Amino acid sequence: MEPDLFTAAAEERQEKDPAASPLAVRMRPRTLDEVVGQQHLLKPGSPLRRLVGEGNGGPAGPSSVILWGPPGTGKTTLAYVVSKATDKRFVELSAITAGVKEVRAVIDGARRATGGFGKETVLFLDEIHRFSKAQQDSLLPAVENRWVTLIAATTENPYFSVISPLLSRSLLLTLEPLTDDDVRGLLRRALSDERGLKGAVTLPEDTEEHLLRIAGGDARRALTALEAAAGAALEQGEREISLRTLEQTVDRAAVKYDRDGDQHYDVASALIKSIRGSDVDAALHYLARMIEAGEDPRFIARRLMISASEDIGLADPNALPIAVAAAQAVAMIGFPEAALTLSHATIALALAPKSNSATTAIGAAMEDVRKGLAGPVPPHLRDGHYKGAAKLGHAQGYVYPHDLPEGIAQQQYAPDALKDREYYTPSRHGAEARYADAVEWTRKHLGRKRS
Repeated sequence: MEPDLFTAAAEERQEKDPAASPLAVRMRPRTLDEVVGQQHLLKPGSPLRRLVGEGNGGPAGPSSVILWGPPGTGKTTLAYVVSKATDKRFVELSAITAGVKEVRAVIDGARRATGGFGKETVLFLDEIHRFSKAQQDSLLPAVENRWVTLIAATTENPYFSVISPLLSRSLLLTLEPLTDDDVRGLLRRALSDERGLKGAVTLPEDTEEHLLRIAGGDARRALTALEAAAGAALEQGEREISLRTLEQTVDRAAVKYDRDGDQHYDVASALIKSIRGSDVDAALHYLARMIEAGEDPRFIARRLMISASEDIGLADPNALPIAVAAAQAVAMIGFPEAALTLSHATIALALAPKSNSATTAIGAAMEDVRKGLAGPVPPHLRDGHYKGAAKLGHAQGYVYPHDLPEGIAQQQYAPDALKDREYYTPSRHGAEARYADAVEWTRKHLGRKRS
């Protein structure tokens, strides 16, 4: 028996006893017009409209699509709507449990259905990012030859988790987090709809607002929390879901952060950019999100060490020692106490004066090296310790700076092609002002011409 999105047995059970299914399942839209949010994907003529048979594409059939978005934004819902509305053969696989064998079985079945009955096949593949490269490769012939029309869903950035050939053969559709108004509409529909709570309870404004905060744009989370709170209220003989009942039922909002997905990089990026921008409060917010999500404290500490050199540098020479000390401390103590150390370092870095001169200096120097601007080391700087070096002229004429009153010798250090090149441009921020004065003085005494 072929796998499909919702088996006939489950549908029959739901029809006989709707309460047997979770509220989020019962309230799942049955048509694209019932879908809340994602209106940018549901315009007339859109790929999803064509998948359900709306419009006439002529010789151009519907395209395979990859649905990318956070949890609870409607990826599975859209696939469900397609399965109910289309007259095509619909098959579902989950990358958690399926492998190449199951994929090939679906493809073989699709080719038989097309050849024998003229029936097209839509394959819904959930969590495609869990498929290995080889498993994703097995989909390519079917998608390219349109033996199946693929609907793949992922919460991770497809540019990292989906192979390029499959991306190039599919349309990437990005689902946006639902707005509070979107989720509010879902909640109110669930309260009154016959498939939902049928008016058994009401939701005061303060409770609704807290429920929206808990949801964080996730429709499934909102409906799950509503169902739990409604059950608790009815057990207590109450027709109204009070704020206290909701708070007792749902301890706190789950952190919207996937340590294995692209949000891992997005939140880490936001932390570093907030430190760079000297917004200590925003930096602490992102740090808290990473901590609450169970992020490895060593990963956070590594990012802080990079920030100390990349964005602060010599404007505060203490920044890097603080970040290194924090990294050593969190490696020794771990959570929960490591949160205090990470907070200490984050605050210090966010409030430190900023300079990216070390970053731009090494970047400019490396760019010249990559361009081939290197050249031989000047003879007087070459190693003169080995036998025969003097005959080659190595180390001849080198002036030892410590022998001079000012400790600096006017001699060429860089290769000829770069003798007047200046890479380091100090800022006047914080302690780096002292370095700015020093570099100006040393370049003058080295007899350097300004580049």
